[in-house]
Amino acid sequence: MADINMENRNKYALITGATSGFGYEFSKLFARDGYNLVLVARSKERLDEVTVEIKNKFGVEVTPFECDLFEKDCAKKVYDKVTEMGININALVNDAGQGEWGRFVDIDLQRMLDIIQLNISSLVSLTWYFLKDMVTRNEGRILQVASEAGKTPMPLLSVYAATKAFLLSFTASLANELKDTDVVVTALLPGASDTDFFHKAHAEDTVAYKEQELQDPADVAKDGYEALMRGEDRVISGGKTKMHVFRSNMMSDAAAASGSRKLMEPSQSNDPKRTSPEHDASRKEREHIESSAGSGSNDL
Repeated sequence: MADINMENRNKYALITGATSGFGYEFSKLFARDGYNLVLVARSKERLDEVTVEIKNKFGVEVTPFECDLFEKDCAKKVYDKVTEMGININALVNDAGQGEWGRFVDIDLQRMLDIIQLNISSLVSLTWYFLKDMVTRNEGRILQVASEAGKTPMPLLSVYAATKAFLLSFTASLANELKDTDVVVTALLPGASDTDFFHKAHAEDTVAYKEQELQDPADVAKDGYEALMRGEDRVISGGKTKMHVFRSNMMSDAAAASGSRKLMEPSQSNDPKRTSPEHDASRKEREHIESSAGSGSNDL
């Protein structure tokens, strides 16, 4: 069991999307630094697995909370539960998010509205609930997991990219509003990463997934965590991502969209780099989803 940082032994971090990808890695980073955790995800089975793992490894208090942020009242349920338990959230990580691959006119409207609910409405709600308490205490940190997609139009992932553009603008505005307080709000911009995002977005056959190098979720989470602790407004994770963002800033929207589309087109490669995540927690998430789907459950 890791030694607990006594300075943080009474602090709590709430992390959404905590059972795979970045969320899982954030959970380990906060726990390693002595924070107690409130973990939010949809799958009770995966939440229980991650809870036991982190408790055993780091010796911190871990409270799993099964809730579906696709649902409009989930954010309030999370806040009410935490308040009822008498917990002050010192750090909030809004990680949960999804996309859907395909032409806008071909995607089911409700699926796109659900993505907007998850990526924007639930995130804004969680931010509002917990930020008000942080401002009252004049203490707290919020990490918003955005994406390099928020800096460029992205055909075939149009709604997802637009939600991340909203998130970047929203977070920059909050950072300015809070500049005279001790509350930090940080936006994290990763590039395409080895999470289960592509599987959930039905984008596994794309050039980006099959042919490109993907970022390690642990490296991305480390960049975000360290920037949050340093009090930075924004961090772009990885040299390749920095290059993409710089190039997008220099291009017209039309040119940037054209470049993005090439990565989202179906791959023609006969020798793909991957067919499933190498990241262990993300692979387990996929296996759970596939198992649940086989039993009639819809966990996508």
